[in-house]
Amino acid sequence: MAKNTKSQQKAERERLRAYRERQKAHGAQESRRKRDNRLWLSIGIPIVALAIGAQALFTVVAPYAPDPLASGTPGAPTNFLPDKSAAEDRTWTGELVINEIPLGVELNGMLAPQAVASTIYLANKGFYDFATCHRLTTEGLFVLQCGDPNGDGTGGPGYYYGPVENSPADEIYPAGTLAMARRGGDGNSIGSQFFIVYKDTKLPAEPGIGGYSVIGRITSGLPELEAAVISGGVEGGSTDGRPAIVTVIGSFKLQ
Repeated sequence: MAKNTKSQQKAERERLRAYRERQKAHGAQESRRKRDNRLWLSIGIPIVALAIGAQALFTVVAPYAPDPLASGTPGAPTNFLPDKSAAEDRTWTGELVINEIPLGVELNGMLAPQAVASTIYLANKGFYDFATCHRLTTEGLFVLQCGDPNGDGTGGPGYYYGPVENSPADEIYPAGTLAMARRGGDGNSIGSQFFIVYKDTKLPAEPGIGGYSVIGRITSGLPELEAAVISGGVEGGSTDGRPAIVTVIGSFKLQ
């Protein structure tokens, strides 16, 4: 009888030990679960926020079918717009370097104060440095379009403005014209993108909007630019698209 009691006591101790081990394992598992939950919360919340932010960013800069001379996606947040008084109602001169070719430039702060003020602001900040010229047209329109930080026609400085200033009444943009791009049907979609006219071009004005804001002209270096970049044509042999020769702004200085 005593032997059976000892056996029962031993079995009871084993069961108790096993129970405690299971409780201990369960406690450790629960602690890990809570710790993992806290970890995933700390990681997951920023990931979700980042995903939402990325979606918002994509919505802002999503590509669209471009107008003949489009500039970015209107509707981007307006963070800052230089006051037109910064154009000082005067003529500005400077140098725009593209593919190491120095182009003399002259901007008219009297006729296009808002566009010139914005261009001065961006140029002085180095915004244009190393931006590409993403578009060349060789039939009907004869322009080289530059100034998009994205390099694909969708980007801008974070603000858009209008209306169109100093649009030619005869709709003719002579060779050497420097003007701001915008989206078709929207005179308040001007950003950082500009175009250089290398051959006389007619750009019809839109009713109630006008044409494109002419900010000034290229005073020297245009023949060299034509020889070095424009003569290479459009990538793939098209008449409208990325220049076949990679075209990059080295610097843009104004005074």
